[in-house]
Amino acid sequence: MSRPWIASSSCTPVYATLYNRFRYSAAVTSPGLFEDARRFGAWWIVVLLLWILSLPAVTPRLYASDEIQYFAYLRSLWFDQDLSFDNEYRYFADRGIAEAYGFRETFLELTTETGRRINFATIGPAILWAPFYAVADGVARGMRVVGIPVAIDGFSRPYLAAVAYGSVFYGFLAVCLSIIAARWLLGRGHLAGVAVWLGTPLLFYMYLAPGMAHACSAFVVSLFVTTWLTVRQGWSTRGLITLGAVAALMAMVREQDVFFVVGPAIDYLWSIRDGWRSGDHTRVVTYLKRLAAGTVMAAVCYVPQVVAYLTLNGRIGPSSYVENKMVWFAPYAASVLISPQHGLFVWTPLVIVALAGVGLVLATGSARIPATQARRIAVCLLAMFAAQVYISGSVESWTVAGTFGQRRFVGTTIILVIGLAAIMQSSVRQLIRGAMLMTVVICMWWNLGLMAQFGAGLMDRQRLEPVRNAYNTFVVVPRVLPALAYRYLFDRPSFYQDPERYEDPPPGSP
Repeated sequence: MSRPWIASSSCTPVYATLYNRFRYSAAVTSPGLFEDARRFGAWWIVVLLLWILSLPAVTPRLYASDEIQYFAYLRSLWFDQDLSFDNEYRYFADRGIAEAYGFRETFLELTTETGRRINFATIGPAILWAPFYAVADGVARGMRVVGIPVAIDGFSRPYLAAVAYGSVFYGFLAVCLSIIAARWLLGRGHLAGVAVWLGTPLLFYMYLAPGMAHACSAFVVSLFVTTWLTVRQGWSTRGLITLGAVAALMAMVREQDVFFVVGPAIDYLWSIRDGWRSGDHTRVVTYLKRLAAGTVMAAVCYVPQVVAYLTLNGRIGPSSYVENKMVWFAPYAASVLISPQHGLFVWTPLVIVALAGVGLVLATGSARIPATQARRIAVCLLAMFAAQVYISGSVESWTVAGTFGQRRFVGTTIILVIGLAAIMQSSVRQLIRGAMLMTVVICMWWNLGLMAQFGAGLMDRQRLEPVRNAYNTFVVVPRVLPALAYRYLFDRPSFYQDPERYEDPPPGSP
């Protein structure tokens, strides 16, 4: 069976060599970044063990329309070698998946400008999940050879598990990359990484809804930011080409993630300005040429998404249904942050602590690198976060009601880890340190408590009710937690419809 063009496109060599290029750039421009990551091995062992022990918590199922859309790219390209999603959508609709979301009415009745089924998702998650899906395909075929009845149709449990565990893997890499960046900038990061992992919706989208793109988003944004921190010290041609490749992948995972480019863009313009002011016009010209090389690489690596857009929509750009939801002057920006029913700061108060930490770096610098450079990095990190507030506040569906948390901010994971690490580093007095740790623990428990309420039906999934949610988090959840934990580990279908329905092969399947 031939394999889809996601494995044979012109971008594959770039992604296949991305890791080696990244390591080369690190060795040339910032040897301390990865040398520091190899220290404190005990901490890394703890983080790795936490991740391994967490794997039984993975939920390998798809239940929402967004998950089905991302998965449809992968299954269609792998088995059908096309971008026609009618059979994928019918598979899930016939089994009642996402019917509460009006799935059938939207995805099996409406069509795009080219007459195909609508897909609001992007192709990036399919690219990232493809290696895991390939393993699952081989496992499923091996199971059939030895007589184990499993459908080789791309829908059965091995394939769904591949996507789920792929997201968990990428979410874990996001945490690791964030720790590396925080340690390089501030000298610590492990505790901050674990706190953000457990204290933000990243945890939910790694383990309870891994079919969404958010864990992949956290990974690729973390890769982009660490790449920028690595190459910014010399802005080499190789470094900018790598940065351009990662930027393209980032935009293909989630379209709004392209706004993270604003940070390195500010930093690069800052460097060009420094060269101009110093009278070194040759350096300015060199920087502009290197920027052109990075831009060309980004365009080349973005080809898969361009092809997908043209095939589905007849033009380069998302569906007109998506564009019609945008109000570009961001009228909902403040609500996205502070709304009592839907705001990021209410859903995830740990963000407030982390942003204060980034502000602290802006005010005081860092002992690890020159203060001016640390402050410049802080400005860029805050600009990245502000850009996410802007784009999230420009969407009419800014409340993301019905899903857990302000999920569009999961991509800011690395910014939050750096900020929280800065706060932890600054807490030198025992009293302050104790208060800070208590605040972080409360924020983590708030996130875990909301997850328990969301999964067990103890809260309104359409909005927060802060007083009620607080009572449940600190009074009800501790009382019922043992029973919930037992159900989750040993009777998980009690939280949702039986996932074994995925194992029912559609008529005519092998």
